[in-house]
Amino acid sequence: MNIAILYGGKSGEHEVSLVSASSIARNIPEGGNAIRLIGITKNGDWYLQDESLLREIRANVKATLSITEKEDRRISIVPGGGIKGAFVTSSTGAIPVDVAFPVLHGTFGEDGTIQGLFEMAEVPYVGGGVMASSVAMDKEKTKALWQAAGLPVVPYVSIRLAEWSDETTKNALVKKSEKDLSYPLFVKPACAGSSVGAAKASNRDELVRRADEAFRWDDKIIIEPFIPAREIECSVTGNACPVAYTPGEIIPTHEFYDYDAKYTDPDGASLKIPADLGEDTTKRVRQLACSAYRTLDLSGLSRVDFFIDKRNGNLYLNEINTIPGFTSISMFPKMCEASGLPYGELVMALIGLAHERFNARRSLRTSRQ
Repeated sequence: MNIAILYGGKSGEHEVSLVSASSIARNIPEGGNAIRLIGITKNGDWYLQDESLLREIRANVKATLSITEKEDRRISIVPGGGIKGAFVTSSTGAIPVDVAFPVLHGTFGEDGTIQGLFEMAEVPYVGGGVMASSVAMDKEKTKALWQAAGLPVVPYVSIRLAEWSDETTKNALVKKSEKDLSYPLFVKPACAGSSVGAAKASNRDELVRRADEAFRWDDKIIIEPFIPAREIECSVTGNACPVAYTPGEIIPTHEFYDYDAKYTDPDGASLKIPADLGEDTTKRVRQLACSAYRTLDLSGLSRVDFFIDKRNGNLYLNEINTIPGFTSISMFPKMCEASGLPYGELVMALIGLAHERFNARRSLRTSRQ
């Protein structure tokens, strides 16, 4: 099978993608598989990488993928090209790709944009579809859909940049946040990816500063109460019939489970698997994870994050990640492995789900003739 791994990307999580993709490339069985490494720069340019890079990554577990920019290996995408002709460079011509594996965290990776490109190119790809990816990337829309489905979410206030730019409206929204919620508050960009631009605010001055910073990453933010919570995560895979794995608990050494704790600090957090929840709560977490997944029409994979309020035991859905981290310290593959699905088998299972979804969609009619 010809497997294209796409990594890097025009995202605040570019560097994390390099590490995640390195791990995935190492764990795809060599026998019968040809891996095409496609590096995407921070400017959004796509380049086919030399096979020597794959050999280097496999020979050295500490090595991380890089991106070499050679003009004759710049990738072009042909709409309708399919598995034999969608990916093209001037030096190689068409590059056969039986499945694309986008390891692109955050913007231009999880938000439905690249998924739409694959749909137009008629190439199977790992992960959620266009609508599901786009909605799941937007924390406000995700919460709204979960609320409509009767699923528990943390209360929030949503603010758009145009509202924040008007001083009168801005002051009214700050007062609304203070009235409806209570300090300390947590400020997040709505669509910037995992923990990017997120921060805690303990008073009005901090709230304004944190919001200004969050608006550097997105034109919409959400404000939530800061809950003293246990942080529970649950891996989910599947298409029409998702499977939730044994939940784990994040025990951060940072004040909260921020970007550095997730991806760059190997001692930033530990994961306890299984989480110490009790049988009934464990069952409830797994059921909610699948419900959250199905509500957004997701496919392939996701990591569903929960809060359990330490004060009263209330369980809340926090957010969902449709291309979760795959680094050596990432929680998604660790939970799957603890549940009996080793990393290499997980990767190949996700590729199988990509083909299953592609074939099912290909069976649908697109013309009346």
